Amino acid sequence: MLVDQLNLDPLAVEANLAHAVKDANGRSYNRTQYLKQRFDQIQQWADYLDKLARGADVIQFKAA
Repeated sequence: MLVDQLNLDPLAVEANLAHAVKDANGRSYNRTQYLKQRFDQIQQWADYLDKLARGADVIQFKAA
């Protein structure tokens, strides 16, 4: 949803989700990669959730 709904960078999303990198050097390097984007991404996600909580962009389904 971060990529599809909020148009965020998929690489920054992966970094925020802390998906493992197999290469030990890559793990060290990735710790700070996309840092500003990651903080911005978290704020955009929080804003998106707040918007949904207020009822915007929510599709109501009929109860089963």
